Amino acid sequence: MKMANTLRSAARALRRNKMRSFLTMLGIIIGVAAVIAMLALGQGAEYSVKQQISALGTNVLIIFPGSQQQGTVRFGAGSVTTLTEDDARAITEECPAVAYVSPGSRAGGQVVAGNLNWGTIVEGTGADYLFIRQWAVEYGEFYTEPDVKAAAKVCVLGGTVADALFPDATPVGQTIRIRNVPVKVIGVLARKGQNAMGMDQDDVILAPYTTVLRRMSHFPYLRQILVSAVSTEAIPEAQRQVTELLRQRHKITPWAEDDFTIRNQADIVATATETTKILTVLLAGIASVSLFVGGIGIMNIMLVSVTERTREIGIRMAVGARGTDILAQFLVEALALSLIGGLLGIGLGLAGSSLITNLAQWPTIITPLSVALSFGFAFVVGIFFGFYPARKAANLNPIEALRYE
Repeated sequence: MKMANTLRSAARALRRNKMRSFLTMLGIIIGVAAVIAMLALGQGAEYSVKQQISALGTNVLIIFPGSQQQGTVRFGAGSVTTLTEDDARAITEECPAVAYVSPGSRAGGQVVAGNLNWGTIVEGTGADYLFIRQWAVEYGEFYTEPDVKAAAKVCVLGGTVADALFPDATPVGQTIRIRNVPVKVIGVLARKGQNAMGMDQDDVILAPYTTVLRRMSHFPYLRQILVSAVSTEAIPEAQRQVTELLRQRHKITPWAEDDFTIRNQADIVATATETTKILTVLLAGIASVSLFVGGIGIMNIMLVSVTERTREIGIRMAVGARGTDILAQFLVEALALSLIGGLLGIGLGLAGSSLITNLAQWPTIITPLSVALSFGFAFVVGIFFGFYPARKAANLNPIEALRYE
């Protein structure tokens, strides 16, 4: 009964000053909404980065040629040519932790189809490339291992290239010229869109790496080797096996550095995830400042309320109310302001996140944890900033309170 009376008394006090109560809650509303929206934005960014990296394939190791040094000058990865087709075949045959291998080469330039042309990149790959990258052919087919061995003059177009060269026709079965080499189009890739760096993944032509090496670039070494481990757990073992095999094949002494570089996609994912988590915490921290400011507003209004109701407090104490009763009443009022503001802020935060997604086309993810965290923060703010005014009211001297004008 005592708690019910306290709640009714607090509700009456808040209703007496509706506009002041709403303006006091506004800081909490904006703070909770901002925290929810910023957490949703940060988590959406993390998910987007993971998706973009996953688009490169699963369980992937990327092997690049190594670096070279001249005097005290050290050049970057790829500055020395060390990877060969025999290396790729050896990895396929001698590394049991490896599921798929795709040697890589590259050529660029203008591609001509009839009276249209388009500047793009021609990626030379193996027949396993689509399995590694988890990429599908939208229509047509992909080249096979016999095509790779024969350096067949076939290719598969990305969606952007297909639109540029064949805007009103079906590309499959057509012939294009790449560096004056006639190549038959046998398929069109499913669209992937932009990657994490904003580059168009569909602006590409895939061809057998042997075709690119022998007919277009005339360069005997591989630009890279893509490797897919048999599972996520097998990535470290696959990396170890590939490293030991290539060191043996390249006759690298135990004390010498590798003449190749292996990049582990799992490390890339971990680094990107950690970066986005830091960004999320930073955004939420900035947004939580408004919650703190809202708490100060609650304290300020509650102190004003104590001053305005000094005689009322004195009368209640004179008729038997204890200090704990007064403390509870003002603390409940502060909590009510904070929690109602928190609930309204949750609604505003959900609406704001949806607005960001629809207008800015940025992905947002709202989790129950972020909502609970924001609401819990509002609760703590109400307790923390409401306690001092409530304690001040509870400690008033009844005689002095009754004399207060």
